[in-house]
Amino acid sequence: MKKPQVAPVSIVRHEEGATEETPDLVVSEEPLEIKVGYGKEEDRRQMSLSVTMRTPGHDLELVAGFLFAEGIIDTPGQLLALDHCQNVKSEDEAGNVVRAELSPEVELDLELLQRNSLASSSCGVCGKASIEALAHLQCESFPKGEKPALDPGVIKDLPRRLRESQTVFRHTGGIHATGLFDLEGNLALMREDVGRHNALDKVIGAKFLRGELPLSGMIGLCSGRLGFELVQKSLRAGLPILAAVGAPSSLAVETASQYGMTLLGFVREGRFNEYAGMTSEG
Repeated sequence: MKKPQVAPVSIVRHEEGATEETPDLVVSEEPLEIKVGYGKEEDRRQMSLSVTMRTPGHDLELVAGFLFAEGIIDTPGQLLALDHCQNVKSEDEAGNVVRAELSPEVELDLELLQRNSLASSSCGVCGKASIEALAHLQCESFPKGEKPALDPGVIKDLPRRLRESQTVFRHTGGIHATGLFDLEGNLALMREDVGRHNALDKVIGAKFLRGELPLSGMIGLCSGRLGFELVQKSLRAGLPILAAVGAPSSLAVETASQYGMTLLGFVREGRFNEYAGMTSEG
């Protein structure tokens, strides 16, 4: 069941002292439950792993990206099956539940999952614990001598190129996006979602399912601010350069610096700030 990414609404527009009732479009937001089947062949089990609020579309990429970013799976071959559940309890659940069948070789460490979840949430866990949790996710480090040179002019033009590809944003003005670009600024892949982390998971999941990780020699651009979780996901995917139109958090900067990632913020209006690791051309 394909769900719409936009929903029609009726609004009253107030402008210059006048009011007008008119139709409009808003971005769709619905829950997505992620279920996993796991365990040895003789002892298969099922559990509900997570529920995220997302914009419908590219759900399988979202789930694949989430499972990879959380360190649950490392290769596409560890996914025996990935699809929307057909046998759901209610009409509301139709199209909103995805089941991932994991290979028997995948050991689901529930305690580690809980620790990683806590470390990447805003629950007061210290930054040191958050960064240490990355060691369990086999995140990539980027030695200084191996960093690709960047053209500042290319960086400044990325937001325009991202906006031009955002179909849902043009209709609603209320959705995030993550784009992957090559070093010349050519858009390789873009995904939209009401959640910043979901948009990134969809991009990572798409590349993961195609067997195209790590994301070496690529630039990631996010439409919002940069928190620790987005840096963590990008490191896990081997993305050496992460930029955003908004500001990074202190832990995002600290983590990017520790791993040698190039981190750029406020990429808009023909300027940007370098927070970690850029190597410029010329």
